[in-house]
Amino acid sequence: MERTINLDNITIVLNRPRFPENIGAAARAVRNMGIRHLMVIRPENDDTEKMMRLATHEARDIIENMGRFDDFAEALSPFHYVVGTTARLGGERKAVKRPTEIARSLVDISKENQIAIVFGPEDRGLINEEIRLCHQLINIPTADFSSINLAQAVMIVCYELFQASLGEVDRFTPRLATRHELDGMYEQLRDVLVRINYILPDNTDYWMSRMRLFLARMPLRAREVSIIRGICRQIDWFGKKCYLDGVSGNPPDPALDIDIS
Repeated sequence: MERTINLDNITIVLNRPRFPENIGAAARAVRNMGIRHLMVIRPENDDTEKMMRLATHEARDIIENMGRFDDFAEALSPFHYVVGTTARLGGERKAVKRPTEIARSLVDISKENQIAIVFGPEDRGLINEEIRLCHQLINIPTADFSSINLAQAVMIVCYELFQASLGEVDRFTPRLATRHELDGMYEQLRDVLVRINYILPDNTDYWMSRMRLFLARMPLRAREVSIIRGICRQIDWFGKKCYLDGVSGNPPDPALDIDIS
């Protein structure tokens, strides 16, 4: 049984775009590849008329229905899977795939999950704090000159998303946890790891970035996020109980003794 990618569940997100013409050209690229949803976060120039000139009549509805947000995390909170784009490599940008690879991996996920493909501003791209909210990263390979126009980058990625829908075998992919659910889990996990002295309170970003990279390898379902949060609550409860037992002088429960010999 052949399947096609669910383009209705894909949203192209332009984060802090500088030029309205690029937004319009991106809308045209999105429309060309059958994607209907475009979102902008804190555009530097929100001139709809200039956007429309580049969008042309065919993509007018994309601009008219475009979502507008002021906060990056809030804009991404409803999405189950977030893919960021980056021209720079290294540092926290090690787990990077090419557009073709990402597109193939999203075909199944797109069945039951809302996906955001995020592009940064033209002059500097996504910053590290924004990268940390992404499950995966895309890098578009180029020759010596790595800078690509925003709308061109949108077209390349959208083209690969469309191409990845052709001739694949259908497989089931369950609903994944939303960005909001994941952020709550990471906050709770960070607090617990600080409390048990696994990570230092003055360097949480470094260790949590590594934790995010580790868990992003396995797209988490909402139920799995709930399990991790339940474990965190139990660790927190047990740590407090041990502390209070020590303060009050109560002996530990023999059933909880652990043989470490």
